[in-house]
Amino acid sequence: MSVRTVETLAGGRWVGAPEWVDVFDPTDVREPFVRVPALTAEQVTGIYEAAQAGFAVWRATSAIERSKILAKAAVLLRVRAAEIAGAVVAENGKTLAEARVEAEKAADFFEYYAGIGRQEYGSLIHDARPGTRTGFQREPLGVVLAVAPWNDPLITPARKLAPALAAGNAVVLKPATETPTSALHLARALHDAGVPAGVINVVTGRTAEISGALLDDPRIAAVTFTGGNEVGEALRVRLAARGVRFQSEMGGKNASVVLAGADLEKAATAVVAASFGQAGQRCTATSRLLVERSVHDEFLGLLRERVAGLRVGAGRDADTDVGPLVSPAHRDGVLAAIAAAAKQGAAVEGGEEVAGHGCWVTPAIVAGVTPDMDLWRDEVFGPVLAVRAVDGLDEAIAAVNDSRYGLAAAVFTDSLSAAHRFLAEVDCGQIAVNTTTSGWDVHQPFGGFRDSGSPFKEQGAEALRFYTKVKTFAMHFGG
Repeated sequence: MSVRTVETLAGGRWVGAPEWVDVFDPTDVREPFVRVPALTAEQVTGIYEAAQAGFAVWRATSAIERSKILAKAAVLLRVRAAEIAGAVVAENGKTLAEARVEAEKAADFFEYYAGIGRQEYGSLIHDARPGTRTGFQREPLGVVLAVAPWNDPLITPARKLAPALAAGNAVVLKPATETPTSALHLARALHDAGVPAGVINVVTGRTAEISGALLDDPRIAAVTFTGGNEVGEALRVRLAARGVRFQSEMGGKNASVVLAGADLEKAATAVVAASFGQAGQRCTATSRLLVERSVHDEFLGLLRERVAGLRVGAGRDADTDVGPLVSPAHRDGVLAAIAAAAKQGAAVEGGEEVAGHGCWVTPAIVAGVTPDMDLWRDEVFGPVLAVRAVDGLDEAIAAVNDSRYGLAAAVFTDSLSAAHRFLAEVDCGQIAVNTTTSGWDVHQPFGGFRDSGSPFKEQGAEALRFYTKVKTFAMHFGG
């Protein structure tokens, strides 16, 4: 059976390569469903040459004209949403409903940042010198390398590309090897909207074979990375010696707290959505649950009821709630983490491999987890929820903060005082009260603390701080 090939965008042209990379549908990994170019190191170097040339054109394009192009790209993403959502489902395994939301949010990013072109980009500053006008203005950095993960193969590139392009930068995008076609749909929308040649480029291929060309090119002004901590930390160290600006959004071990007095029915529904949506494969997913002891057993029963009703299946099936994990390797890693928790003494319900040719793992509730267990501390990135009883708000806050990560946390309570204490004392970048840890909109600053990422936030106006540099000026007139 012949497999369809999809070219990548490089220097304004759609190109192939001497070899191709297989992309698999996680519902059946026996045969690839599409192939993308395995670019060579020489081709990657050529892409940076094109990006540098594209940057010169793009930064000279007025911000208002850039905004018009981004707005057109948003329209194209909406028009093509059904096709793009299908690609997300095919290569990632998400449900069709989740993929449709992803396509819509990707368009939202470009729509939002298209408005930047009509906003201020600097300010005047008072100066003590007579006849002197002083101020500052923001300017683009140059060529930005954007490294995207497989779990949100469309939203994450959009989250990075929209502000980078709005600010006037050129971008080299490296999507995950498992999920490149979603990024190529995004690139096609930008290309068709009129982005100049070289301003957006997509590097597909095997990272191990092109890492030097991809990461060490002297034309790189900044790198924005979303992915695992091991890779992210290695990147930070590698880039620091060259003074390359670095932004990262990495791991999380997000906790939700349920206190006595909370609406337990609503809290259970929210926790299940936050824990098992996208099969748990999202950075803001709830993976730790702390329940006040007086309502622990009742709440666990409510969780069991809801999890029992989740339907595991192919993402393209309308009645599926939980799709497959992205790959056999990732599935096996999640299963190993569940097995280790059971061996360490936790009570595992669910968390089983589904027979067949896909990568499903049934949702797992793991009760009786203690702080010394690996499952309490290590990110699993799958449909696995570790549950622990606590005695009140003080213990809950201490337990939430007892982590190397600091991305997202939630509390469910009927106490305004408890909500304010949780917001003030929990050391995470995203705090939710009586709602899920996931679901942050495009205009809301996003990012974590500590090992969850760098100080630079994504989304909203805050994102532009990473993609711009500040130039201060003073102009003297008169004698």
